[in-house]
Amino acid sequence: MSDLETQVLIIGGGATGTGLARDLALRGVQCILVEMEDINAGASGGNHGLLHSGARYVSNDPISAQECRLEANLLRQLAPECIEDTGGLFVAVEGDDENYIADFPLLCSKYGIPVQEISRDEAFEREPGISEKLIAAYLTEDGAIDPFKLSLENLAQAQSLGSTFLQHVKVIGFEMGKNRIEAVHVLNAESGQERLIKIDQVVNASGAWAAEIAALANIPINILYSKGSLLVSAYRLSQRVINRLRPPSDGDILVPGGTVSILGTTSVRVDLLDDVRPTIPEVDLIVDELGEVVPGLREARYVRAYSGVRPLIQSQEAGDDRAVSRGFAVFDHTHDGLENFTTITGGKLTTYRLMAEKVADLVCEKLGVSSPCLTLTEPFPSAKKGKWTEPGLSSRVWLKEHASRKPILCECEMIPENVIDDIVGNIRKENITPSLKAVAARSRMGKGLCQGTVCGTRVTSYLYEQGIFHSDQGLANIKEFLDERWKGERTILWGEQLIQTGFKEALYCGLLDLEL
Repeated sequence: MSDLETQVLIIGGGATGTGLARDLALRGVQCILVEMEDINAGASGGNHGLLHSGARYVSNDPISAQECRLEANLLRQLAPECIEDTGGLFVAVEGDDENYIADFPLLCSKYGIPVQEISRDEAFEREPGISEKLIAAYLTEDGAIDPFKLSLENLAQAQSLGSTFLQHVKVIGFEMGKNRIEAVHVLNAESGQERLIKIDQVVNASGAWAAEIAALANIPINILYSKGSLLVSAYRLSQRVINRLRPPSDGDILVPGGTVSILGTTSVRVDLLDDVRPTIPEVDLIVDELGEVVPGLREARYVRAYSGVRPLIQSQEAGDDRAVSRGFAVFDHTHDGLENFTTITGGKLTTYRLMAEKVADLVCEKLGVSSPCLTLTEPFPSAKKGKWTEPGLSSRVWLKEHASRKPILCECEMIPENVIDDIVGNIRKENITPSLKAVAARSRMGKGLCQGTVCGTRVTSYLYEQGIFHSDQGLANIKEFLDERWKGERTILWGEQLIQTGFKEALYCGLLDLEL
């Protein structure tokens, strides 16, 4: 294959990478975005989807708190289709630190974060499931944000303006010149082919992998890897985001979104990024801790657990990871002898746009581009590429339109054939090979109660009928798809979900002779 050429190569297809591609494209800068897996394969797809009001960080990270407040308000205006503005509730129960409870509204006021104290009766009226041991409650402006829809919409506009997205493409080396990277060697994991991309600027937006990419240029970056695990409930368990009113800790956030809720999180130091997954002790800890605030969580049904890795910037290794700032860092590697290499890492999903803006400003200055940032004022154009990632959306559309009488392929999320057609069409427009994992990353397929048991075979069969799968491609796809589902199921096997998983094992291991 021929070499490629671009003004800016962005490494990493998460929220920051796709947000940067959109920001630069709006300024008229040509970009290629490369991702070694698929969209949001890292922390952007492994978080709780909390749109931070900033209240969580007022005691230990006021800069992040203020950034979150400002950016959350911007996103509400510019990307409302990606947000469920649930509102939030910070609650304290008997035994919680009363000094912290007393300081909380004062700290929020100090950093401009709106909060409102409410009575016990009003708290129970708003959220009947909270504990009778409640001693304090504050309304906040937290919300829920769909990270997959966010990244897909960013990417869609960037592509419409001429940017290129290369999926399953890994950076394997740099061609160095005098104080510059002249070109980047990449490897296509699907075809095994290497290509050379000639560039003016390189941005390392690979999140937890930022140190590995920088090392290819012989530049050290000190990053701590903090694993956070979360649980997905079978049903929505609250109307608002519920935070435990204490300094950030394990198992203190409940985030509703659509028809489900996300519970978390943990902070566990890890040394390697390979095969990061939740553990049974983490799952037990999350349920036990949040169960003190919402007792019904101890009896709830959970369909999945998952993990993401936070890249934390710290000058020394000692201390509690919770004490490390959730702020972001932009490294201009001119100081390391490379004038066209920049790294962005750290931060929060809520602050992704600000992170992209800061990097775009630096890159444009180096390119001599004077165009201003437009993501401050330009609403998302609603390309609808990410519309099917919202929990419960497919069922509402199906009930409204009766799905044009098309057969349902995923009954948990009520996904009919025409939705799969829509998703596959978008995947092909991105020059990506359609696969079950790619469909699942862009929809709710496999994310319901059965975790892919029924829809795995139905969607596979349909893709064969459409001429998309051939020979044994379907079996390979099912194996890859179910392996990913199994990573999240193995730690929540009790009650109804254990029965559900037993049925899946009988179907796929017994009927198709697959080993999961």
